[in-house]
Amino acid sequence: MKTFITILMCLAASFGGFASQIDFVMNPQKYNAIDTPSVSDLPAPVEMREDTFIELSDVRIHYQVYGEGEKPLILVHGNGGSVNSLKEAASYLGSRFTVYLPESRCHGQSGDPGVITYELMAKDIAEFIEALGLEKSTVIGHSDGAINALTLAAKYPDLPGAVIACGANSRPETFKPYFPFGVAVANIFKPDKLNDLMLTLPQFDGEYLSSITCPAYIVCGEHDIMWLTDTVYIHECVKGSDMAVIKGADHSSYMSHDGRQTYSLAKDWLEKKDLW
Repeated sequence: MKTFITILMCLAASFGGFASQIDFVMNPQKYNAIDTPSVSDLPAPVEMREDTFIELSDVRIHYQVYGEGEKPLILVHGNGGSVNSLKEAASYLGSRFTVYLPESRCHGQSGDPGVITYELMAKDIAEFIEALGLEKSTVIGHSDGAINALTLAAKYPDLPGAVIACGANSRPETFKPYFPFGVAVANIFKPDKLNDLMLTLPQFDGEYLSSITCPAYIVCGEHDIMWLTDTVYIHECVKGSDMAVIKGADHSSYMSHDGRQTYSLAKDWLEKKDLW
């Protein structure tokens, strides 16, 4: 029943969503529309230098490390992902940072305690940061990883140095209707707690998002799976944040599909924030 209520709410949200897509075409500057991140002048990618595990309070987390830069950077993959999702991005960013690429609980080779929420995954990242001494890291998350990054910044404001949230949504009903419908149908034939997660969470409101105090960059693709109105909402609630909508991009084209674009996107913003 909750699934179908979510779909109905997505349909209701579509009216404003369609209007925002049209408005984006007519007024791209209003959304800080940017071109596909340049992939020229790239450094040579680095090889993975560590593949290991760490025991946290209630889960064993698998992670990889790229590079040996002075500053730490954490990459957080999306729903159903693994270290393979962002390894290309890690290999380029590893030329500048020491990049940590953890697998979320219930994903990849990490443990499965049987329960998963964004707050639990954010708690895992917080413990990961504290255990490895990575305070004030830049945290870049994609999709569910972006939600985890925002949750981390809201719940543990002293830990991240900056957050780049790519493709986050504030509530399930802000998805374009085709996405939750497809997830719901898949869940009928093969129930999965990772599908349940996307259909029921997160439930960010303005007060929650306004508790984020670190520098934040809220990013989505022009043809993302959530409406542009939601990206604007998150940006407006996270005080002092920056926002960008990548022209022509979808949910993953500039992240898990092309790590070179991830590198360029991060470099452009972090340089402006004097965090590069």
